[in-house]
Amino acid sequence: METETKNDLNNGEIEKISIEIEAILFWKGEPMSVKKIAASLGKKEEEISSALEVLKGKIAGRGVELLFKDGEVMLGTAPSLSHLIERLTKEELVRDLGKAGLETISIIAYKGPISRADIDYIRGVQSNFILRNLQIRGLVEKITNPADHRSFLYRPTFELLQFLGVSKIEDLPEYEKVRAEFNAYQAENSALDNMPKETGEVSEPSTISSITEESETFTDEENSDILETEDRVIEQTENI
Repeated sequence: METETKNDLNNGEIEKISIEIEAILFWKGEPMSVKKIAASLGKKEEEISSALEVLKGKIAGRGVELLFKDGEVMLGTAPSLSHLIERLTKEELVRDLGKAGLETISIIAYKGPISRADIDYIRGVQSNFILRNLQIRGLVEKITNPADHRSFLYRPTFELLQFLGVSKIEDLPEYEKVRAEFNAYQAENSALDNMPKETGEVSEPSTISSITEESETFTDEENSDILETEDRVIEQTENI
């Protein structure tokens, strides 16, 4: 009986914490880490994680739900209402993006975090302007590359998840399959790049400009592979 009472009290406390978390996330309106939520409420991270599970169950089937990404959480619109949100926001979000924007979004969604050089390599053209456009629209974000602090990586934002109508990036159609195709494509081309050059030929530095120049000399078969990969990820994104 004593254990049962203690469990009831614990459940009641977790319920209270879940209500506080809901209020904080609604007020904040942006992603928060479990650690930061715990510090704000003066609770343990384990208690916050338990309360998040409770909150997740409580708001299931409603207009909002919890979105999780990279150890952070925020309140977002439910995927079941994505058609409504898409109708209200699609015109604004995708205006003037065109095929280049869809290509870049698809690559970042399925392959991110990814460097600008790799995006350029896959697309075969420079992506400076379109990446800046997507950042302004809040669809992608730039983070420091942990392997090289002098460079950056691009990854999807919570806003992009909401726009696509998924609660986590792994929910994208055929995510694992398309990501595997990207990895295989990059591995194959990396092997080709590392093949010994002919005697007297000087290797060019791996800069964005040299990558772009190389992309212009692909064979018809290689260009076909690039287009097939791009068309596949664009189709997956458009069908969401």
